[in-house]
Amino acid sequence: MSSPRSVSARTSAAGTNLHKYAETALASSTTVIGHYSTSFGLAARLLDTRVRTPVRTIYALVRIADEIVDGAAAEAGVSAEEQRRLLDELELETERAIVRGYSTNLVVHAFAATARQCGIDSNLIAPFFASMRRDLDPTPFTALGVAEYIYGSAEVIGLMCLRCFVRWSPRNTTELSQLEDGARHLGAAFQKINFLRDLSCDREILGRNYFPGIDPLHLTDEQKDAILDDIDTDLVIANAALPLLAPGCRRAVAAAQGLFTRLCRRLRATPADRLLRTRIRVPDGEKLLVVLVSALGPGAWKR
Repeated sequence: MSSPRSVSARTSAAGTNLHKYAETALASSTTVIGHYSTSFGLAARLLDTRVRTPVRTIYALVRIADEIVDGAAAEAGVSAEEQRRLLDELELETERAIVRGYSTNLVVHAFAATARQCGIDSNLIAPFFASMRRDLDPTPFTALGVAEYIYGSAEVIGLMCLRCFVRWSPRNTTELSQLEDGARHLGAAFQKINFLRDLSCDREILGRNYFPGIDPLHLTDEQKDAILDDIDTDLVIANAALPLLAPGCRRAVAAAQGLFTRLCRRLRATPADRLLRTRIRVPDGEKLLVVLVSALGPGAWKR
């Protein structure tokens, strides 16, 4: 029979091991964001330290799932059917990890800890994986289908991040409703911007068109501007909610919004026919300037 001291020693050791494992999982999430997103990575650095790490775990899981359907798996020779199975397994492992508090997948383990702490559940997770699976369906999008896709692939990500933001800075019901509306519109704006600047890759390589009723090969300047006008509306709504965020979150969101506003400007100044030949981006120096200004003053960027 074990003595109380030996039981205590084992518990202490187990706790130390789990802590080390959790730190390793968090480091893996940081590595993912560092390799995949300059803009998001720069903006995330402005987050309050209590929020920065949870947000990185969300991005990492999203990135891993996205890679299953956006090229890496296919380049490895994985069939579309097998990609669907991998997505199903990743979703199931994510749900199980949230319940049991552990996963052998480091990125999933880190995300599950965030989900447990911040109240992220299947109401947000399931729509995300549904949108990822939709990318494996060759059926052309309808307007309703695109709206559902944007909700699952982008708006719920904004809502997940918001759960992290208000975990340490609670808001009343009215404020939370406005923040949720802003988070959804900001996520939608980011996704639509990416649709527009990835028009060539989506059409030529992945065989997708997220703009039903528009032929990407014959996109006109008028159609491009109409898309950007819609994005501007999303950004205005998102901007209205910005003052409700705590300063440690507001600076980062303002920076992200500023980066994408700059990208919108460049897209608007680019002839529509050139979008099929060039992926428009904001130069690194300009990105850094946006982040520095946001760090000094958390006010929203104006067009």
